[in-house]
Amino acid sequence: MQNRSFEYALLGCLALLWGSSYMWISLALETIPPATLIAVRVSFAALVLVAIMAVRGIRMPLDGPSWRLFFIQSLVNSTGPWLLLAWGQQYAGTAVSSVLNSTSPLWVFVFSFLILQSGQRPGPRQLIGVLAGFGGIVLIVGVGALKDIGETLVPQLAVLASAALYGIAALRGRLFSGLPPIVPAAGTLLCSAIVLVPVSLVADRPWQLSPDLTGLGAAVILGIACTALAFLIYFRLLTTLGPMGTASQAYLRSGIGVFLGVVFLSETLDLETFAGICLAIFGVVLINWPKVRKPQIAAATGKEVS
Repeated sequence: MQNRSFEYALLGCLALLWGSSYMWISLALETIPPATLIAVRVSFAALVLVAIMAVRGIRMPLDGPSWRLFFIQSLVNSTGPWLLLAWGQQYAGTAVSSVLNSTSPLWVFVFSFLILQSGQRPGPRQLIGVLAGFGGIVLIVGVGALKDIGETLVPQLAVLASAALYGIAALRGRLFSGLPPIVPAAGTLLCSAIVLVPVSLVADRPWQLSPDLTGLGAAVILGIACTALAFLIYFRLLTTLGPMGTASQAYLRSGIGVFLGVVFLSETLDLETFAGICLAIFGVVLINWPKVRKPQIAAATGKEVS
């Protein structure tokens, strides 16, 4: 149980890192365009992880199949969803985007029935947890946000697609279970950088930019904490808590965002938002509640078999 508690603490830490990233992104975007910010974020994070690997004497695999896996993972775990979300949120609105982007646990549940074998699929308790968590997100963002769904259809579909890619990424994480978490984290981010740096060079001409110290500081924090450290935790949790448990951090992010707003921005916490946070936490608890193993009874001896 102690080890399990540590994994839950890491899940909360991951939600905190990714939940706070919205604040750092908003600060950085004042002087750094989106494509360049994402490119700097993944490149800096990849360099940090590669440096840590060098110090610890961990080597990246050099075979083609491993790098194909890293590249595909980068498309569904970072490059694809981040670009889709950055574009879609501009037109879909923050509230609707928050609701749609939090559906990754729902996608994990759906894709599990298409990909996993019957014994590995989530059960009814996890379905209730997924639905409860999503209901909590709706309350946190505000039920009124749902009325805007469908008005800007294509951008909203882009945001929804980013959540679906996160769901696919969580399930694909099983492919890296035999590697130290830092290896797929570094490989994924290196592949993202290979794609995003040229996009930044063409789209933004970053050599002509003049970012301020606040923007640069926010970009550094995004790279070290919200990307490098977060990806380390993410790939560890995929092994320990599984895809569904790891994806459940999406339900905690909005609550953390509200908490940061109350603490640092003097925002108020109304009853609807508080109820939403409680419901989201309840959903996460249900999703991650350990399965109870029924003891097998040996017919011949009458003794329990573990």
